[in-house]
Amino acid sequence: MSEAKPPRRATGGRPARTGDAHPVEHQTEPLAVEELEAAAAADSTADRDELLARLAALEAENARLRAAPAAAPATAPVAVVAPPRRRRWGRSTTAVVLILLGALLAPIAVVSAWAQGLVDDTDRWVATVGPLSDDTTIQAAVTNRITDAIVDAVNVEQLAADATGAVADLGLPPLVSSAVESLQGPLVNAATDFIRRGVTNVVTSDAFSTAWVEANRTAHAQLVAVLQGDPDAIASIDADGTLSVKLTTVIDAVKDTLVERGFTIVERLPSIDATFPLVQSSDLVKLQTGYRLLHALGTWLPWLSILLLAGGVIAAQRRSRALVVAGLSLAVAMLVLGLGLTIGRSVYASSLPDTIQRHDAALVVYDQAVSLLRIALRSGLVLGLVVAAVAFLVGGTVAARSLRSSWSRATAAARGAGDRRGVSTGPVGEFLYQQRTLLRVVVIAIAALVIVLADPITPPLVFWTAVVAGAVLLLLSLLARPGAPVVEPDEKTVAV
Repeated sequence: MSEAKPPRRATGGRPARTGDAHPVEHQTEPLAVEELEAAAAADSTADRDELLARLAALEAENARLRAAPAAAPATAPVAVVAPPRRRRWGRSTTAVVLILLGALLAPIAVVSAWAQGLVDDTDRWVATVGPLSDDTTIQAAVTNRITDAIVDAVNVEQLAADATGAVADLGLPPLVSSAVESLQGPLVNAATDFIRRGVTNVVTSDAFSTAWVEANRTAHAQLVAVLQGDPDAIASIDADGTLSVKLTTVIDAVKDTLVERGFTIVERLPSIDATFPLVQSSDLVKLQTGYRLLHALGTWLPWLSILLLAGGVIAAQRRSRALVVAGLSLAVAMLVLGLGLTIGRSVYASSLPDTIQRHDAALVVYDQAVSLLRIALRSGLVLGLVVAAVAFLVGGTVAARSLRSSWSRATAAARGAGDRRGVSTGPVGEFLYQQRTLLRVVVIAIAALVIVLADPITPPLVFWTAVVAGAVLLLLSLLARPGAPVVEPDEKTVAV
């Protein structure tokens, strides 16, 4: 038992007395309040001490964690990191070499495929040379060539000389005979102009376009024979490398027109042999000797270039970045090819022989001959840029992640707005979300097949295929919706 404490002063500073009324109440109430205050102070001190102890423990733990990396042995990172660095160097080198080889082969592959297509595909050949019949420069050149051929075959100058000589020998007065003989030049010019007008009417008519297309379609079968050296081919390659097409069909149509107009002398003419040069290049002679090589290169080089580019992407550690590099490399290779065609046009114009009367017509033929090649290289340029853009969007750069995050937030906001209005894709959206990877692969594969199987591949085809595929992927991501999250039961709730 504790010792009795001396009586305390009552409130107001008056000491308690024995004779006061209710002595217990005057002492009990002040005593209970002070004991409660003392107990509360003791509890507050205990809580503060506990909190300080916890804070000290946490600070000690943080200090230990910060000191842990510094305490690791210095040789450990060297032993672990060194082998992967060597592997990264080897894979990166392999990727760079493969992508570089694929990009360097791409222009050669495009040119080989273009040349092989002109040789093997009749429709492509007709599509290349057919429009030449509607070009005014080509029409003028063909008109001149056919007119000269007919004038030479008729021998208009000799015919005019014979006519004026016969008239002059009729015993006319000398003055009249001299006047008749002076008509020889005007007669030649008149006959030449008459023939030229007849040729022009035929060449500028629809009949010439039809005859030109059909003649080239028929001659295409002979082109392979030319490359194989068949002497019976309609077309022919001269020793200097000039590829010419015979104009026999057109000349026959001109002769019929001249006969109808009264110039019947052409009926007695033998067959007139006139040709029109399509391409002049010494490389055609080399091409004639390498037909089989051309066929092999045109068939396999494009695939080899694609496989090299794909192999470089697969070998790289950061494949999205490597795919960007591969796409840009392909685009740059096509730009180099386009520059080469421009330079080649100037070289071709300067190397034309003197036998080519119309250099402007030769350049028109050159431009038309490489028109499909230009379409092919533009398609490769657009394809490379599209691949690079897609690879950038799916890559791990900060910009790409930011774009994807922005789109995810936008689709989530759209789904939330639809849910608030009672519009939802429901189970279909959940299925699309579950199968999103498979659906993306299917869409990309279909787009790739459309581009690969198209004939010919054109820049609008590549561009719009990429746009449609991208729109489908964005629509799928908008329609897809994650399933409702599964709520795990709370252990405390189960326990209660």
